[in-house]
Amino acid sequence: MGAREATRGDTAKWDPQLVERTMSVLRPFLRLYHRSEVRGLESFPHGGALVVSNHSGGLFAMDVPIFALGFYDTFGYDRPVYTLSHDMLMTGPTADFFIRNGFIRANAANAEQALRSGGVVVVFPGGDYDVYRPTLQENRIDFDGRTGYVKAALNAGVPIVPAVAIGGQESQLYLSRGTGLAKLLRLDKILRSKVLPISFGFPFGLSAVLPVNVPLPTKIVTQVLEPIDIAEQFGAEPDIDAVDAYVRRVMQQALDELAKERRLPVIG
Repeated sequence: MGAREATRGDTAKWDPQLVERTMSVLRPFLRLYHRSEVRGLESFPHGGALVVSNHSGGLFAMDVPIFALGFYDTFGYDRPVYTLSHDMLMTGPTADFFIRNGFIRANAANAEQALRSGGVVVVFPGGDYDVYRPTLQENRIDFDGRTGYVKAALNAGVPIVPAVAIGGQESQLYLSRGTGLAKLLRLDKILRSKVLPISFGFPFGLSAVLPVNVPLPTKIVTQVLEPIDIAEQFGAEPDIDAVDAYVRRVMQQALDELAKERRLPVIG
């Protein structure tokens, strides 16, 4: 199946009734356990938009459900929120559930088609590299040099909406991405993963993904920033690296502001 055919199948399966039920189940957990907040949605643009965010929380990253809950509670269920995702999520018995909730395969054709359809697409350029960053670097925007998201927004003719989240990297103590260990075990060839993260958490203590620790009830706040019209701000033929540098700069400034508000780890 070609990439465009796969995308049409994925986006066509978005099920607003299922999404609403999923959000109703997640809402008490996100609001009570993580005391989640989503700020800044009042400036969110109409039509297709590419939400570019940092990624936090390791195996139990809550970035997508927290943003989606805030978005759907604000705007209703008429406009889908899609998330560019690893192919592993699209296999096995749970694949259909995730696709119907808006998860689509992460490639350029999928992103462009979903954006042109008027959907909101969430992308985490840093991927695994970002979501497993050491806790001591939790407030650093680092996409590992990946700029494909800029081209995706340009190709679809939609704005970039930066968003930053804080708190997720306090769900346990992330010690190392384990890139050397992953390379030694050839995980990049086997699982398309360049990391084998080492963390310390509850109840098992030290973990290299396994055993799986329970995330701490850390407060997570997401700040949605002003949309960026690339053509308007950078011209008809923008420098991709310049756009990327600007996006990361405004995100870093916003994340620094959130960090100043935070009084204590986990508690927020």
